[in-house]
Amino acid sequence: MKMKISLLILLLLNSFFLLGQDLKFDQYWDISSSKSIVWNVHKPDSYPHGDNIEMSGKKVSAIIYYDVNKDKELSIKREIIYPQLRTFEEDWKKYRAYHKQTYAQEIEPTISMDGTNVVFKKIDSVKIDGKITFYHAPVQGIILKRTLFPSMNQRVFVENWELINNSDQAKELKFDKTDTLHQLRGYKGIYTSHVYNDSEKEISLLPQSAYNFTLYFSAAIDDEPVNGFNYKEIEAERNNFLDKIKENLVLETSNPVIDQLFYFSKIRASESIFESEMGLVHSPGGGNYYIGIWANDQAEYSGPFFPFLGYDTGIEAAKNTYLMFLKNIPQDSSPICYSFEIDGELPSCGKDRGDAAMIAYGASQFLLRNTDKNFAKKIWPLIEWSLNYCNNHRNEEGVVLSDTDEMEGRISTGEANLSTNSLYYGGLINASYLAKELGLHKLSKQYLKRSVEMANVIEKYFGYNIAGLNTYRYFKGNTHLRHWICLPLVMGIDKRAEATANALLEKLWTSNGVLVELNPASTEPNIFWDRGTLYALRGTFKASFFDKSLNKLIDYSGKRLLGEHVPYPIEAFPENNMKHLSAESALYCRLIIEGMLSFEQTEFNSFSIAPQLSNEMSKINLKNLYIGDKAISIHLQLLDDMIETKIYLNGAELINKQIKAGEKVNVKI
Repeated sequence: MKMKISLLILLLLNSFFLLGQDLKFDQYWDISSSKSIVWNVHKPDSYPHGDNIEMSGKKVSAIIYYDVNKDKELSIKREIIYPQLRTFEEDWKKYRAYHKQTYAQEIEPTISMDGTNVVFKKIDSVKIDGKITFYHAPVQGIILKRTLFPSMNQRVFVENWELINNSDQAKELKFDKTDTLHQLRGYKGIYTSHVYNDSEKEISLLPQSAYNFTLYFSAAIDDEPVNGFNYKEIEAERNNFLDKIKENLVLETSNPVIDQLFYFSKIRASESIFESEMGLVHSPGGGNYYIGIWANDQAEYSGPFFPFLGYDTGIEAAKNTYLMFLKNIPQDSSPICYSFEIDGELPSCGKDRGDAAMIAYGASQFLLRNTDKNFAKKIWPLIEWSLNYCNNHRNEEGVVLSDTDEMEGRISTGEANLSTNSLYYGGLINASYLAKELGLHKLSKQYLKRSVEMANVIEKYFGYNIAGLNTYRYFKGNTHLRHWICLPLVMGIDKRAEATANALLEKLWTSNGVLVELNPASTEPNIFWDRGTLYALRGTFKASFFDKSLNKLIDYSGKRLLGEHVPYPIEAFPENNMKHLSAESALYCRLIIEGMLSFEQTEFNSFSIAPQLSNEMSKINLKNLYIGDKAISIHLQLLDDMIETKIYLNGAELINKQIKAGEKVNVKI
């Protein structure tokens, strides 16, 4: 028992403090040596403070809201979401028809000793490591440790209570059972929500010993079981998941903040996968988006990430996304549906957000990285249709028309926007590589030719002087800088790179990353979506603005990992109040791989990188990056003005040489 207490103290003290770094945000958290972050509430100015975190499994998701007041007293609210339990809703609300229950202190069990309740309020610290753990201050010689996380496979969320007797006397404790049932008639039958704990009625807690019991939050359809769950099995499931994520795609750089946020981003991107009538699907989460797929979040953002991670569950979910879009190719000239929500039963159609371009770009990247030729052949008609749709919806100037972009009209986009056209260009490039791999050489050449034409169209139509910079206008008539001007850089179009990087990293940059739009006359609050920031940094790194991009990445990563709302990239503000949507975490990982390393794949069995380093980022090691079933490890070290580059395939050395910063290294595997 004394060892347990010593480990807790070690956890709180053994942190990587960011010495010498000029922090530009309120830092609440520190990185511990156990791949976790810790909020030590005793630190000056660390409270009052509150935050929330989402955690997910295949049949449950939970957003845990926690608040510490001026007296260091903790309160927790648990919003438990059961995605598959569709409820009856009308109009637009049917798209958010998930059974949800919110629980606060009313379901917490009462613990008494000598006829008096033992109430744990004050908090010492909080730890996040793929779970969230609250360490309470001792009360009458007893310490309470609460650990919360979802089951990975069952419709249940758990909160384990560990009581530790830190005194030299036995404690006689009694427990009131939590046992609440709630029923409602839902779309699939009678839903029963059940909260209960498995504590004994009373125990004798010996000195320096511990007692564990668990609160279970579950829901069932009709005659499904609502109790009988096993905490140890649920814990083992979660630990196995975290171990898998920890072992693959491991980033080690000179900056522990970037490394830690990369690891956490892998968790958030990978846990948000749900069982549905479409099979396993990746969904954004955030309290609003489950058992559904979107052309941007899943086809474009997260799908191409999972092959890198070598995560079979994620790869299966990505495949199901592309298969669903394949099954729903329009038979006329209509735009493809941009989402399939609530088990795929509620499609969103009719509005063209540039979704064909998103699908062509994301699907072709996924197929190259997944290296499954048979599956690539199966999905190829979707890519071909998407590119043809874009080609057939161009105006006389050669620009692809679309009603809006992935922001769905929240801000004006004109009749043709830079996002749709850049994604179409990127889709043509990737599809030309993929077509060649599939033996479609004529199509490969045709797409390559179209990509050259599109690069010229983008320059002629969108190239513009805005705010004194020779960058891009987002649409004809646009007079303000926009976040998506980063997309040509992401696609490798660098004719206006310097001015565009300046616009993104200086004029549009704020303490929360890149603004959606810089409009000095606006009286609205600053609007930011992390996806814009993550794409922007990916583009500026790729365009060789390494030092300036690195400084911004360090600032951004520190705020998202250690600041007031942690520990993942977020969706947006003010919309949805900065929820932890999961595809943004995939984009964070991709900006490291495709931005910092300039990773590109042109064949199933080859790739290239064009790495850069600096004194501030003097090493980058990326272990177990998967291309198909092949594990690649990349080790980069700055040596004077050269970069020592070592690349391994399944542990065997492929390349060992020194290169100049930005020099392309081609690798055959």
